[in-house]
Amino acid sequence: MNSKFNFDDPVIHELKNKFGSDLFLIQKTLMDMLVIWILQKHLLLDVISFLRELQKPYVMLFDLHGVDERQRINRENLPKADFSVFYHLVSVDRNRDILLKIALDENNLNVQSISFLFPNANWYEREVWDMFGITFINHPNLRRLLMPPKWIGHPLRKDYPARATEFNQFDFSKYKHGLEMENLIFKPEEWGMLRGNDHEDFMFLNLGPNHPSSHGAFRIILQLDGEEIVNCVPDIGYHHRGAEKMAERQSWHSYIPYTDRIEYLGGCINEMPYILAVEKLVGIKVPERVKIIRIMLSELFRINSHLLYISTYIQDVGAITPVFLAFTDRQKIYNVVEAITGSRMHPAWFRIGGVAYDLPCGWDKLLRDLLDWLPKRLNFYVRSSLKNSILKRRSIGIASYTKDEALSWGVTGAGLRATGIDFDVRKWRPYSGYENFEFDIPIAFNGDCYDRVMIKVEEIYQSIRILEQCFKNMPEGPFKADHQFTTPPPKNLVLEHIETLIHHFLQVSWGPVIPANESFQMIEATKGINSYYLISDGNTMSYRTRIRTPSYPHLQQIPDVIKGSLVSDLIVYLGSIDFVMSDVDR
Repeated sequence: MNSKFNFDDPVIHELKNKFGSDLFLIQKTLMDMLVIWILQKHLLLDVISFLRELQKPYVMLFDLHGVDERQRINRENLPKADFSVFYHLVSVDRNRDILLKIALDENNLNVQSISFLFPNANWYEREVWDMFGITFINHPNLRRLLMPPKWIGHPLRKDYPARATEFNQFDFSKYKHGLEMENLIFKPEEWGMLRGNDHEDFMFLNLGPNHPSSHGAFRIILQLDGEEIVNCVPDIGYHHRGAEKMAERQSWHSYIPYTDRIEYLGGCINEMPYILAVEKLVGIKVPERVKIIRIMLSELFRINSHLLYISTYIQDVGAITPVFLAFTDRQKIYNVVEAITGSRMHPAWFRIGGVAYDLPCGWDKLLRDLLDWLPKRLNFYVRSSLKNSILKRRSIGIASYTKDEALSWGVTGAGLRATGIDFDVRKWRPYSGYENFEFDIPIAFNGDCYDRVMIKVEEIYQSIRILEQCFKNMPEGPFKADHQFTTPPPKNLVLEHIETLIHHFLQVSWGPVIPANESFQMIEATKGINSYYLISDGNTMSYRTRIRTPSYPHLQQIPDVIKGSLVSDLIVYLGSIDFVMSDVDR
């Protein structure tokens, strides 16, 4: 799984000149990026600092997480490791990624924190400690993030149970309940906060986890001086369901329904990165019709999610009516989705190598009616609400940040494009045939709440353009690839040959055996970039599934953006982020 240095790669050449070739090992994968093991972990900070200072630097920490390597069989020619930590960096100027890996011994599970280099590493490192028990030296506040404060064990370790039936009977006594409630009490000193200044005491206010303006089970503790926010602490984990752990017990096919529920408003759009990553592992090339059908469903769900975001944003600012109108429009979209897939919110309709079944008769008329309806309704939202002088005064200039700040916090989607960077995966790194579609990338330059919502409005218009092209140019052909993992053997052969019957039985009951390798796919989801990093160990289920979601870094950025603002500004800011907690907690 490894190869010698490719000295033609400019980054490899620069790393070799700086550190020498003996300190790195290049791993061959199906990830479409450079994957490098740093053989001496004390070099981690130097290597990352070097990559940040290149002429075309790696400016974003896209992801950071861990892998329990102890039960992995297919590790030929890789460094000895009980655990590993990986760092996924993105260079916007190069439009290239690099994945750095560090090998760790289970008797020495520690590595230097990079939170002073990338501020968004704070939560990622806390989550790795939470899930794997890996310590990050010099981290400012290494504590539980997704699990309760006094949780025992690290759930993503391979020796930690994956099913509830493997645990002892759970007993939640009054005593335990009291301890858990005590642990939830916020203590400012633990976060380096003062309880007051020389003149007065600060007030600490809990917003959430049950509050309509927190948009889900999300708690944020505010340190207030009157109405001014001195500081705040976002508190997540109330919606954590262990989606990555579940992937270790589900077959490659049976995990598809879970992907819909990572960001539950995105539906099929969240199936796309998982399906494409699995298809890379297998080497499946899907028919053109499959590509266009997947794009069509993805854009329908993009519009659906954006409509909810725009209308609830307007509601947060103070106007009620658009929400009711938007739900009428969303029902029309769901009618099209239901006619095609048989379901509405969570179709689980994409398949490895295709889609569940072909488009039904009349799909084109339903889509045509929808495309004739949506533009005029969208124009109404803009005229009636988004150009309202009160809404604009509440939004323009509020919670703004620069492109450098957005990149340092790992912001993607409309939040990044509102700072003037036109990074859209559908254009920069086309997948599923997006390179054959004509559409524009809306951008703005103020990076404030108003820019973020208006970009989403323009993105709906661009999605309508894409759907028009799907309507006019839907190709003929099969709806699935002619591949053993997608199409079962013919029924007559199953009844005649025992070998074919056995193959069919195993494919259906156990699921396909995916060749050992690693793959990665990012897509432009509804709220930013969503990605799946899959490790197969040559089994019927994933060895490691890492899900990187956009809402997670967006919430981590809140304290940096909102300090010095008013509580009323925070409500507008939260509405402009466009997040759901299932996308944060997974």
